[in-house]
Amino acid sequence: MQTDDRSIKDLLSDLSNSLTTLFRKEIQLARAETSEKVTQVAVSLGSIAGGAILALAALMVLLQALVIGLAEAGIPAGWASLIVGVVVAGIAYFMIHKGTTDLKASNLAPQRTVESIRRDAHVVKEQAQ
Repeated sequence: MQTDDRSIKDLLSDLSNSLTTLFRKEIQLARAETSEKVTQVAVSLGSIAGGAILALAALMVLLQALVIGLAEAGIPAGWASLIVGVVVAGIAYFMIHKGTTDLKASNLAPQRTVESIRRDAHVVKEQAQ
């Protein structure tokens, strides 16, 4: 039967060193994984940007086709362009207005979390008394 003659001080020192090493390795792993994820996000954003540019080009072609269709239906080309332009501008305005309204700080605040923290603080105060 073997016995370990190391002292408590040595054991605690080994434990501390092991925990430090483990923590450092976890940080290295997190950095490597984060780097991979950032690269993945960058590639994905590039694809989204490319798709958005192509979608915009397609929208312009479709709107031009609508103008041509209205012109062939008997509406003068200038008026057809004005009608399509005003309708598209109106839709864009409402979308931008809704987006900016939804992005206001009061709408982005984590209301449920704030309320939960308030309840927790209230319970802690009651328990402390």
